[in-house]
Amino acid sequence: MQVILLERVEKLGQMGQVVTVKAGYARNFLLPKKKALRATKQNLGFFEDKRLELEASNLKRKSEAEVVAKKMDNAMISLIRQASEMGHLYGSVRSADIVQGLGEVGFSVSRGQVQIDVPIKYLGMHQVRVLLHPEVSIIVNVNVAQSEEEAAVQAAAQSKAEGAPVHEAEAAFGGKEEAGSDKKKSEPSKEANPKMNPKTKEKASAE
Repeated sequence: MQVILLERVEKLGQMGQVVTVKAGYARNFLLPKKKALRATKQNLGFFEDKRLELEASNLKRKSEAEVVAKKMDNAMISLIRQASEMGHLYGSVRSADIVQGLGEVGFSVSRGQVQIDVPIKYLGMHQVRVLLHPEVSIIVNVNVAQSEEEAAVQAAAQSKAEGAPVHEAEAAFGGKEEAGSDKKKSEPSKEANPKMNPKTKEKASAE
């Protein structure tokens, strides 16, 4: 089936493009979600008449999404789950779990906006994408642990790992530089008391 997209659809196309999709995908998702219209002559004419209006509306929604993205990007949520001794979860994390977790930290999204690209089946730190707009997405950190205490430890470990390069650089260069500074201060300056070679002394006496 051919449809004309009313907004950007990931892995499919941009607003205004006519694309071919499976009939079921169009009927069950694109058409009811008002993301596309059947590519009939009448609908193509309708789109061209409404193009400027649709583009302006899309731009406004995108700008609003970008404002929210600045607040939400890299947000962290904690999910407490039971797991085996090997850390394998008894049931994977679902989009609804992400929605609930974000709600608990003050962000409201729908399940359709959550993109779990890699199934979450183990304890630990994971990342999922949240689509705030067809052209704006953010990353949410998902901290899956067996207790609040374990979640706190994992969150602290990630924060430490993210800051490790800076601390290592300070330890590797800052500490050595300070030690070198002290050493230089304790040593007498060779430039302050230069030793004159015999030729320099003879020249100075002659003058």
